[in-house]
Amino acid sequence: MKAEIIKHEKITDELGNTIEIKIWRLPEPTEDKPHGYKYSLVYIIEDNRAIGYDNAEGKGDHKHVREKTEHYNFLSLRKLAEDFYSDIEKYKEGKL
Repeated sequence: MKAEIIKHEKITDELGNTIEIKIWRLPEPTEDKPHGYKYSLVYIIEDNRAIGYDNAEGKGDHKHVREKTEHYNFLSLRKLAEDFYSDIEKYKEGKL
């Protein structure tokens, strides 16, 4: 059984920047995705990723802010979305 896409949303914010969210439910948890989800959440400004949350194969849960990458402690899909949108707002305010 393949991963099932459970959310795919792509919008343009009030500044003309792109927010894209993709979340898949895996048929079963894996070593690098013990919560059973694969995800990619990105905030794109002028064709460049400013903020990204993902768990690409073999890399585990992590986030990108500009060129910096750090571990992300996945707790739930709701918390993932809250953290992502919070970082977008901080970025817009110049706090990231």
